[in-house]
Amino acid sequence: MTINTNHVSDTFTPSTGTLTVANPIAIGLGNSTLGSGNASTLKNRIINGAMVIAQRSTGSVSASTTSAITYGSCDRWAYLVSQASKFTYQQSSTAPSGFTNSLLATSSSAYTVGSTETFNILQVIEGFNCADLGFGTANAKTVTISFWVQSSLTGTFGAVLCNYNINRTYPFTYSIPVANTWTQISVTIPGDTTGTWYTNNSGGLQLMFSLGTGTSNSGTAGSWSSNGYYGATGATSVVGTNGATFYITGVQLEVGSSATGFEYRQYGTELALCQRYLPAFNANNATYSFSGAAVAGSGFAPNANGFTGIFVHPVATRVPPTGVVVSANADFTVNLAGSGQTGTFTFAYSSTTASSINITQTSRTSGQGGYFYGNVSTALFYLTGCEL
Repeated sequence: MTINTNHVSDTFTPSTGTLTVANPIAIGLGNSTLGSGNASTLKNRIINGAMVIAQRSTGSVSASTTSAITYGSCDRWAYLVSQASKFTYQQSSTAPSGFTNSLLATSSSAYTVGSTETFNILQVIEGFNCADLGFGTANAKTVTISFWVQSSLTGTFGAVLCNYNINRTYPFTYSIPVANTWTQISVTIPGDTTGTWYTNNSGGLQLMFSLGTGTSNSGTAGSWSSNGYYGATGATSVVGTNGATFYITGVQLEVGSSATGFEYRQYGTELALCQRYLPAFNANNATYSFSGAAVAGSGFAPNANGFTGIFVHPVATRVPPTGVVVSANADFTVNLAGSGQTGTFTFAYSSTTASSINITQTSRTSGQGGYFYGNVSTALFYLTGCEL
């Protein structure tokens, strides 16, 4: 049998099921090989490294929760602090050429960091997204971390690359020589051949930037350690100076021994990557409207005093959500048969693809269907429990 496609003669042998291509077409990626360290796409393991996504808040957030990884500002960027309210952080429009946003941390006092204390901004990388790095094996790959940074302070600053359990840590330092001036940093780190590095939907790697770390939690820069370090010895303490600022953007972690250009992703792609960990509804970004209303989801009245709404997640989440945070209950209206009421939000149940939200009502008709929507442009709710 001969197959003629665009004047190319290919031969198919029915008895063996073999197709012989007379003139095969080679499709290449230049000299790039995905995963080898010189790829032009899918190379950056950091999500939202350019700080363009901030679904929770674009304003100032105080680092007020202690001893736990806590999220509040730019998506995927958390803080971990030993003492509350020593700095704030937020999305900023101050950025180097080629970027539009950064993450800004501002010291709230002149605090002397205790020997066992730490103040960090960090990102936890999901194990699925870094499994190919081979950390914890003899085939561990070298990685390079690059970023842009600016501070009102000068000197040597510290950071750490570590595993999720923080018992394999690599402290490193970088220099900011001129105050209030953007500096591009690149640090190459050999892959760790020992330790436990998760390769599933748990935390794989953590990248921590220290804003102040005590002596007991600081390690010598430039080598892997089994100690739980959160910073590098001798690094500058941002929280030690009242009003000190620290900006960072363009954060990239890639395979290889040298930094390549920052991987810019389309906004929709970056937002979807973030929504795996934070499914959210924002009236400003609503994809469906009805009679001018920014519709969040449909549902029904299970009884006279309530409404159960279904919110379909924009993308499948890492794990099912466990809670809901709403900008204000009054920001959302339930419409049943043309009659609108506001009510109190409570989380009901979820899967990785959708969540159910209960909203209190009065004098509704049981079984009646309808929808709920944001009645102001600032209407926002997001589901919690999916972050690392």
